[in-house]
Amino acid sequence: MGYNQLTPEEEFVILHKGTERPFTGKLLNVTDAGTYVCKRCDAPLYRSEDKFDGHCGWPSFDDEIEGAVKRVRDADGRRTEILCNNCGAHLGHVFLGEGFTPKQTRHCVNSISMKFIPADNPQLRKTYIASGCFWGTEYFFMKANGVKSTAVGFMGGHVDNPTYEQVCQKNTGHLETTEVVFDPAETTYEEMVKLFFETHDFTQTNGQGPDIGPQYLSCIFYSTPQEKEIAEKYIGILTAKGYKVATMLKPVSTFWKAENYHQQYYAHKGGRPYCHKYTKVF
Repeated sequence: MGYNQLTPEEEFVILHKGTERPFTGKLLNVTDAGTYVCKRCDAPLYRSEDKFDGHCGWPSFDDEIEGAVKRVRDADGRRTEILCNNCGAHLGHVFLGEGFTPKQTRHCVNSISMKFIPADNPQLRKTYIASGCFWGTEYFFMKANGVKSTAVGFMGGHVDNPTYEQVCQKNTGHLETTEVVFDPAETTYEEMVKLFFETHDFTQTNGQGPDIGPQYLSCIFYSTPQEKEIAEKYIGILTAKGYKVATMLKPVSTFWKAENYHQQYYAHKGGRPYCHKYTKVF
């Protein structure tokens, strides 16, 4: 659950704050819909709809995904450096007031600092899991090998587009849920299920840790009969080990994304989960 391995060229830019030569980056002329993520840690950084031609030789964006990018004064004392807020990877620099777009902002980013995930990438898969406070669940999954992006929200209830405050009233039927997008060429659904069980108390019946309430219950939302069979397999393994598993299995329903300030909470605020920890079980 560490950072991605980097080539020497990537280390030069990402770790040592170098700059790739202009007009050489692979992502400069990409115009497809999708998300640009950090090359080092896979944290989502920019959306394709915020990209524009800055005529500078590097990919340009006039906005970032909220909370994804950190700004610091550059060593030269004049420019403003931009870093991945999750892992500190060097991205490039940000410039203001140039007039390219109404937002008057240009994130000038090295292609080599990012990966592009197409919106319609048929190779990526999504899974949805609930294991208590979604801050803690996402903390572990966003670091997992093969995971390309994560988001937190709500699933399983009877109220459309619920707010966090509504769900906290404990009467919408929703569970705090984490959406995990992973590449099956790098990991498997079974690994996702094992990590799910190894990062929370799947025997607790009234919530998770100190968080008590129906929105904090343990649940795997399955998309296919095969996913259900795999989840049942691991519940069977745990039962054979003597655990009384409280995890529910439910079919996937509408995923309602939570407010922006909940997304990648610990990556932005610092600290570690108070109600989740990793315990090897399998």
